[in-house]
Amino acid sequence: MTPANSAVARALERIERLDPALHAFIEVWPDEALAREREAVARRLPLGGLPFAVKGPSGIRSYAARRLIAAGGVPVGATSVPGPGTAWQTWGQGAHGRTVNPWRADRTPGGSSAGSAVAVAAGMVEAATGSDGAGSVRIPAAWCGVFGLKTTNELLPSPDRTGLASAGVLARSAAAAEPCLRRVLGGGGTPEAASDRLPPPLPLPVVYSEDLGFAVVDPEVAAVVRAAVDRLVAAGTVRLVDRDAGLLDPAGAWAAVRGGVPDDPAAVRVRRTNDERLETLFSGGALLMTPATPNRPHGHEGPGARYSTALTWAFNLSGHPAASLPAGFTGDGCPAGLQMVAPRGADRVLLAAARAVEDALPPARTPPPAGRD
Repeated sequence: MTPANSAVARALERIERLDPALHAFIEVWPDEALAREREAVARRLPLGGLPFAVKGPSGIRSYAARRLIAAGGVPVGATSVPGPGTAWQTWGQGAHGRTVNPWRADRTPGGSSAGSAVAVAAGMVEAATGSDGAGSVRIPAAWCGVFGLKTTNELLPSPDRTGLASAGVLARSAAAAEPCLRRVLGGGGTPEAASDRLPPPLPLPVVYSEDLGFAVVDPEVAAVVRAAVDRLVAAGTVRLVDRDAGLLDPAGAWAAVRGGVPDDPAAVRVRRTNDERLETLFSGGALLMTPATPNRPHGHEGPGARYSTALTWAFNLSGHPAASLPAGFTGDGCPAGLQMVAPRGADRVLLAAARAVEDALPPARTPPPAGRD
């Protein structure tokens, strides 16, 4: 394999060409990446030199990145995350400037795995690592029109002292993410059964909730996601189960855990109640579907009054694995995401279900070369 036609060389060329407009990367490692690729190919490692990006300046040391490198994945660079002092902002800060949404440059890509989602959406890399403490994989996946999965909390080493954050992977689709996720999960202490590789029996039993019982959802986002669910029902991929998905708003409980007071009585009550309700919801093998976010990508000035995490952070508290799949587009040309949630530890079940779901939905689209204003 010559550098000119290798997968890593193609990724590096796309980064050089596209990133000055998108600002997804903070560092790129061309010489090291090409050397790693030659070694992975020569050793016939399973991922065979697949180029991927890592989240943020410390991403190369993450558990997921180390698992991918051991399997022959090649990290080509580190992607942007929000800078210090910008707690409310969900965009990243790349080497060339503020990270922009590849579909509309005047909108945020979401965060905090901002650059990872943009790099995948624009085709600069095959996959990227992320971490998700409140929705930081699922929100940028939804707003950039790609697939992103956060693993069961504590299944893999957490990058966060509170345990709210868990490792994740982003790719153009669940099918594209599968080789990476299987390598990452393979070291998580849950042996893979032969049945984990079989397609799940259809239709999938699914509880659909637009708002989880408390969120205020943009009507157009809700309509796009509901249309995707209806398409899945019509295709025989999904069977809707009539169960109450109403949860208590987890915002205060999440803030208490994040603030180091997990034994706060109100937080304990919310977590216990939601855990009990989710256990009932998932009984009999059911999955949960919701919009990934209650809103569409906002401008770079900030999110306004609506929390983009409203539908995601409940599952960081509960620990359930959750993914976002491309569901369609709102009228302003922005992607919306369909969130899928599975029982704790059922990460491979969720991945297989996501593959079945995306087979019945329109294929992911490619954004314009540098977004549009």
